[in-house]
Amino acid sequence: MNEVFVMLGIESWKPHLTALLLPPVPFVLMMLLGGRLMYKRRLYGWSLLLLAALGTWLMTTAAAGQALTNMLVMPPRVLSPSEIGDLKKAQKTAIVVLGGGRKQLSPEYGISNLNARSVERLRYGIWLSRETGLPLAFSGGVGHGADPGPSEAEIAARIAEREFGRPLKWTETQSRDTNENAMRTLPMLKEQGIERVVLVTHGNHMRRAAAAFERASERLSVPMQITPAPMGGEGAHRLDLGDWLPSRSGYEAVCIALHEWLGRIAGA
Repeated sequence: MNEVFVMLGIESWKPHLTALLLPPVPFVLMMLLGGRLMYKRRLYGWSLLLLAALGTWLMTTAAAGQALTNMLVMPPRVLSPSEIGDLKKAQKTAIVVLGGGRKQLSPEYGISNLNARSVERLRYGIWLSRETGLPLAFSGGVGHGADPGPSEAEIAARIAEREFGRPLKWTETQSRDTNENAMRTLPMLKEQGIERVVLVTHGNHMRRAAAAFERASERLSVPMQITPAPMGGEGAHRLDLGDWLPSRSGYEAVCIALHEWLGRIAGA
């Protein structure tokens, strides 16, 4: 599906189409259809309205977010201390952090900034680089449909040096999505003699990201070992009553899980 968008030159439509597939849009359409059926088929109309109301409620709960994450995304486990220790001896290896979005302007700073997810990824990548001594790269341009301005990688380079005191060794500034992260980063690293990538992104994004890097390695004939280094997971916990109540974090977890699932289906 992603190749079709690229072939038709409508890659910039992807964020808008994704938004139409995510909650609450499907349930709003279900409500409208249920309301229309009330005139002639009251039973069907009421059924759709009740299902839409129930779906809207569930899609804002932490319980649904955890269930969808486990079923659709299946985040891999984080690196263990022993695995991190083994990376200290790794040769021809680089850490690659994937961008997760930016702010064109943060008024409090008066300059562009990374969004919260990107900062979390960068912070973990820098920590991992300090622990292992491996060089650090950041991949991220300006996303589809976003306003022009500094790329995510350029902003990350500034933050890494000024705020963390750990300059990036490489930046990839042209990619607009996960596929392009892989397609543009691997050749750049191969030219520098890198043969193994320690990939840093959120756990709920990792399976899609790792698959994109493996596809790019095969398509570009750039042999590269991919080692996932997921972060940002909260882990499963026993549900309580509060997890069935609407919350902002629950809605966000549901949307992220569905977004990643749709991305994997579309090969994006």
